[in-house]
Amino acid sequence: MADIPFVDTHFHLHDMKHLQLRYGWLEPDAVHGFLPDTDPLKSQHYFIKDYIAEIRFANVPKAVHVQAAVNTPDPVVETAWLQAFADKTGYPQGIVAECHLARPDAAQVLDRHLKFANVRGIRNFGDGRYLIDPAWRSGFAELGPRNLVSCIDTRVELADDILDLARSFPETRICIDHCAIPLGRNAASFQRWRAAMDVMAKPPNVTMKISGLGMGDPLWTVDSIRPYVLGSIEAFGTGRVVFGTNWPVDRMFSSYPDVINAYAEIISGFSRPEQTAMFSGNAERLFRI
Repeated sequence: MADIPFVDTHFHLHDMKHLQLRYGWLEPDAVHGFLPDTDPLKSQHYFIKDYIAEIRFANVPKAVHVQAAVNTPDPVVETAWLQAFADKTGYPQGIVAECHLARPDAAQVLDRHLKFANVRGIRNFGDGRYLIDPAWRSGFAELGPRNLVSCIDTRVELADDILDLARSFPETRICIDHCAIPLGRNAASFQRWRAAMDVMAKPPNVTMKISGLGMGDPLWTVDSIRPYVLGSIEAFGTGRVVFGTNWPVDRMFSSYPDVINAYAEIISGFSRPEQTAMFSGNAERLFRI
């Protein structure tokens, strides 16, 4: 077990029997956008008690839940469900909720989310170059004044759009999910990914979340993910990276302690204060937990 406390900035819960929540990506016949087989995830539920059971020996004092419900008519229902877990167990300390930023009611939905104590950010999936869509940016503009982090699921091809977005809204903190999801794991793909990291790292209000690396490398090893962990740190510095597990999605590829121990081994060459910042301090500051 890593001896430095680990703040998990990316995990998910779900309840397929919930009468109001919808998880389109976990429906029996659902096909994921890039994961070839998500059947191991399609259980009836994954509750906070299940997550706590997996982290109880892994030195994880805090965790941030990132929206998992998709196609739910009212995304605030998921936030209420998660806050009830937090009130009972203490986890999750932070909630990244869903809000459809391009819709006219985005500001009202954000305010409804903020009635729940643990809400710290927003994630909103989009198609194509949605990051430059004026309607989407109109909703995005509401995040900064509310002190909400924008967790963005993006790809290296949209690095320039991330750069423009961050510079257009310098007061809004942006956290890129899953190292921008590097699916190609050959030399040419790595070079494109590494160049994109430098582009996205230019604005100081962008943080890189190192997580979910098993999705593009299901048989990963410490050595195979090392370039992506260190490449992220090289681009963003030790003060602008956070770590996450993408649990239970990445449980399809390893155990929970294996992920944390791999991260710890890879960053072991940094100073103790730098390791602590990357494992916990940066996340605590970014998500105010």
